[in-house]
Amino acid sequence: MARNVRSVARTLLLAATAGGLAYTALALLRVRRYRRRAADPPPKASPPITVFKPLYGDEPFLYENLRSFCDQVYPKFQIVFCAADCSDPALRTALRLQREFPDREIDVVCGQARDEPNPKIANVLAAYHRARHGLIVVADSDIRVPREYLQSIAAAFENEGTGAVTCLYGSEPGTDLVSKLGAMYVNEGFAPSVLVAGMLEPLRYCFGATMAVRRGVLERIGGFAALAGRIGDDYELGQAVSRAGYSVRLASCLVHTAITERRLPELWNRELRWARTILAQRPAGFAGSVVTHVLPLAIAYAVVARTGRAAALLCAAAALRVCLHYEARAAFAPQSRPEPLLIPLRDVMSLAQWCASAFGRTVRWRSRALLIQAGGRVSANCNDSVTGWAESPKTNEAPASERR
Repeated sequence: MARNVRSVARTLLLAATAGGLAYTALALLRVRRYRRRAADPPPKASPPITVFKPLYGDEPFLYENLRSFCDQVYPKFQIVFCAADCSDPALRTALRLQREFPDREIDVVCGQARDEPNPKIANVLAAYHRARHGLIVVADSDIRVPREYLQSIAAAFENEGTGAVTCLYGSEPGTDLVSKLGAMYVNEGFAPSVLVAGMLEPLRYCFGATMAVRRGVLERIGGFAALAGRIGDDYELGQAVSRAGYSVRLASCLVHTAITERRLPELWNRELRWARTILAQRPAGFAGSVVTHVLPLAIAYAVVARTGRAAALLCAAAALRVCLHYEARAAFAPQSRPEPLLIPLRDVMSLAQWCASAFGRTVRWRSRALLIQAGGRVSANCNDSVTGWAESPKTNEAPASERR
């Protein structure tokens, strides 16, 4: 019996390792090609754009991130900063930017958010009546963009059949271990998987870094209210736009996310939320993504098989993984120094999250515990507990004189 179990395990691990080698080689080629991509030409027209920036808490680099949206090379655009709580300290930064850019259309809205399961979409819904323009962009508060960001989005919308546009994102790590591990997840896990998936199927989803949509298309699919009960609002928006007969396009512009977590438990909770969200929305694709963890798979196969072939596969997996690390750094975080010694820790942690995602449906989003239901629907978790570590909220009260 034990021999049969070991034989089955050896066969499964061999198949997974072989798949992982093929995936990693393909990811390496796709990342290299992306790094050499050409930028979109300037748009022939520059339609006015409204950008929604949902805010929650005074997170690290908030000023720099929000300022990058104000400092755009684009003729006409509006920014709406919105927070659910008028005492949210992030509003101080929004008001500062409103004073710093007096010639920009900058609105600051707070205290009007409805009680929806998805707090980000609840924020946007409360401020949506302020939108003045026909192209709508929603971007997370931890995103920093280049000055040509809105130009790139407008260029991607020049095809009338395009209903939504999104952007790939990378992450420049800080000096601490948590930031480095978080950036590796984005640059070497998330971004390459998107590029590989683009070879296999049309893009039918967006990313929270940028959800851009034509206002008419948005209203046709039920508006943001149709996303309020979903945890993966970016995925659901792209799906709805595709079902309506429009395409979703990836703009050439690369944006960057800041890793705001400073403790390993916070990073674990955030990445576990992403994993459980993907599992709920795309269970088959999530199951197949096990091959993205090639190094732990190859190590496990080498331990079980104990053959020369297993050792050779492990060497090949390590070599490809290190090459992907360097190529991804050059493509998505060119200002950072490579950290190849962190690869085993990062990859074991990612595989552990992949396994842990199946043992629970509760996630923590900021200070709220949410229960993910089938298809990505979400509701408040009455027990207010999460499988994993607790995440501390990032809130401080602002002075009454600065509340709006």
